Amino acid sequence: MKKILLVFVSLLFFASNVFANSGNLVIVTSFPKDLSGQFKAAFEKKYPNITVEVVGKKTTAGIKYIQETSSNNGTDLFWASAPDAFEVLKGDGLLAKYSSKVKGIPKLVGSYPINDPEGFYTGFAAAGYGMMWNNRYLKANNLPAPKEWIDMADPIYFGHTGMSAPSRSGTTHLTVETLLQGDGFVKGWGKMKSIAANFKTVTARSFGVPDGVNSGDFGVGIVIDFFGLSSIGSGFPVGFVYPTVTTLVPANIGVITNAPNEKNAKLFIDFLLTPEGQEILLDPKIRRLPVNPKTYSKAPKDFPNPFKDSSIGAAVKFDVQLSKGRYNLVNSLFDVMITYRLDDLRAAMSAIYEAEAKLGNKNNPKAKKLIAEARALVAALPITEAKANDAEFNKIFKKKRKKAKDIEKYAGTRQAEVEAEWDKFVIDNYTNAIKKAEEAIKSL
Repeated sequence: MKKILLVFVSLLFFASNVFANSGNLVIVTSFPKDLSGQFKAAFEKKYPNITVEVVGKKTTAGIKYIQETSSNNGTDLFWASAPDAFEVLKGDGLLAKYSSKVKGIPKLVGSYPINDPEGFYTGFAAAGYGMMWNNRYLKANNLPAPKEWIDMADPIYFGHTGMSAPSRSGTTHLTVETLLQGDGFVKGWGKMKSIAANFKTVTARSFGVPDGVNSGDFGVGIVIDFFGLSSIGSGFPVGFVYPTVTTLVPANIGVITNAPNEKNAKLFIDFLLTPEGQEILLDPKIRRLPVNPKTYSKAPKDFPNPFKDSSIGAAVKFDVQLSKGRYNLVNSLFDVMITYRLDDLRAAMSAIYEAEAKLGNKNNPKAKKLIAEARALVAALPITEAKANDAEFNKIFKKKRKKAKDIEKYAGTRQAEVEAEWDKFVIDNYTNAIKKAEEAIKSL
């Protein structure tokens, strides 16, 4: 009888474990299939009774999807790079608390907390922002590899660089916000516009930048680090550097409130942090920075290690609340000043470059003054930092345009009115900058 009872208990325990590690798991993610597909396959191999469904959406679209389906939620996990995206969901009460059982994960990467201090989302990889370049392109065009952001503002890079629009990419938004926080709002925007004046293109998606650099369509691109590192790992003739003004922030995952498969969701988070999960990040097609320091012992030579190289991300103490509060405003401002007016910006700076070249070392105070005034016009902002950080003002920036003239959906709104005011300010300044530069040339 005791043997029968023991067998029964054992079978019951086995059945309960199978039940606990079975069923479905639905993940909404902005990550490409090269990453999500590998984790899905490895997790399903370890837990063959769980079927993972990956729903691919851009970060902003993923947030909207979870918000709109919250009353009848069918999503278990949100998985993306941008920490401010998780702050939005947390603020809406759409994330459930969970602290992973996996040990050995530090509290910080660079100067940034790996996990949400309140426990609503978990960091599984780190990422920084910098520049990648095509070695063959630079050699063919006699260009040096950039080391700092300001290097990309040099006239020698005119028409040789690229970046994606922050309104179309959460990671690019963080790159812009890093510049604004690292250099200050006014100086940061001035540097961003000086860099943007050299763009050959503003790509519609973030992966368009590494694609452009890898193919040699342009020479240098502003990217999140894993684009550069994975291109190197895949054998492309490229390089990557972190400038001094950069930050390291974690890519995160969080359990959705009322997740239908909450146990499986927590199991997946734990899996990401295990040695086998962390080692997937080292795959040549992924190349993200693990949050477990022990994993770096298996990394390829020269792979960045933020837990040993404390200079990576040390210069900027990224304020996620500041970024979250002005998220849509910063994106709109970038589009108005750069994306939709790139030709005008390039024309203005091209005229300034010509004037500066003709001035050279000549002692011409009038020309110097006019050129300085032209540069000031280009750098000028249609909004103050205080206004940009105002919570009430930020509430009007709820929508985005895919094209410069795509205003039908929100024509007549306060957002449209403000953007129209900004646009007039910007185009007037770029036009007047050209006039100042031309006047400077005439005076020489």
